[in-house]
Amino acid sequence: MEHKIHQGRNVKRFREMLGIKQEALAYDLGEDWTQKKISMLEQKDVIEDSLLKQISNSLKIPVEAFQNFDEEQAINIISNTFDNCQQPASVFYNSTINQIDQFIKLHEEKIALYERMLKEKDEMMIRLEKLINK
Repeated sequence: MEHKIHQGRNVKRFREMLGIKQEALAYDLGEDWTQKKISMLEQKDVIEDSLLKQISNSLKIPVEAFQNFDEEQAINIISNTFDNCQQPASVFYNSTINQIDQFIKLHEEKIALYERMLKEKDEMMIRLEKLINK
């Protein structure tokens, strides 16, 4: 028996993972949308492609995620991949290291941006002082 992917449930899962309320999604989708309409949408097995595209843009999630994500398959993959507690720990450890490296890189970029902004501010102040003193 073929398992059918429930697109509405996938919309709900991703929306909840992102911490977005139904009201916020309704607001993003436009005036015609309400919390109740989002609730009804999340009960639909299949959602029109054009609407999925709008939701995709709003949540910043690829359309394919709503169309293809199957919770049962994900659970099977996880349970078959991680057979004892040693392997997940190493996976999470490596993932954490990557996240820390990315965080440090972003922090350094932010500092560089602030320094550029301060330099530009100083240059602008000098130009303004010259204009005022003319």
